[in-house]
Amino acid sequence: MKKYIILTLLITSLGFAQKTTLYCIGDSTMANKKDPEKNPEHGWAQVLQPFFTDNIIVENKAVNGRSTKSFIAEKRWDSIYTKLKKGDYVFIEFGHNDEKIEDPSRYTNPHTVYRYNLIKFVKESRAKGAIPVLLTSISRRNFNEKGVLIPTHGDYPLETRLVAQEYKVPFIDLEYFTEVLEQSYGPEQSKLLHLHFKAGENPYYDKDKADDTHLSLKGATEIAQIAVNEIKQSQDSSLQKLKKEIK
Repeated sequence: MKKYIILTLLITSLGFAQKTTLYCIGDSTMANKKDPEKNPEHGWAQVLQPFFTDNIIVENKAVNGRSTKSFIAEKRWDSIYTKLKKGDYVFIEFGHNDEKIEDPSRYTNPHTVYRYNLIKFVKESRAKGAIPVLLTSISRRNFNEKGVLIPTHGDYPLETRLVAQEYKVPFIDLEYFTEVLEQSYGPEQSKLLHLHFKAGENPYYDKDKADDTHLSLKGATEIAQIAVNEIKQSQDSSLQKLKKEIK
């Protein structure tokens, strides 16, 4: 009888051991939002878990308003690093707040501090046996009067691409794919991907809302689907475990 109990406990323990954590680090475009049943705003990593089986545990550690610099300075990265285990994944998407040149607590030069912070995330993830995945910043809805989508992120996506290439990191070009997404909806319908409401139209907002950076549930879900599609299509062997757990 004792042998059967021990065997059962062993099988149960192995079952728990097989679960893989997918950490998401980044800013408000990725982060969980309070009161999700009522709040129209969602981060795309907030809706990522349903795309995977229960063998993948999505830990969304992205936080509103953070840059690579402030995320590190506030010890948020340290708190994740200490928990990382072999085989875990770290999705890394920053840039929106690194751009804020008026704020010394967040601003980073894309070619120096931003680049080196990305390298830090990559190297330290790998040191723990985890698998970093670099993602460029999602596009803003920023159409000109002729309906052309104008980029707003400067050289930050470029540096993300270069670090991914140089350090052979799995890479998802969210800037490109979200540009395609915005353009496919067009200048007017793309408002549905973001937060556009007249005063009183949504009980969450008592004033007009016109936010072209942050995401509606629809926008967040579309972007999560893009990320999952890119994992499915990737030939990178380090993503195979994630691929197998996509529903």
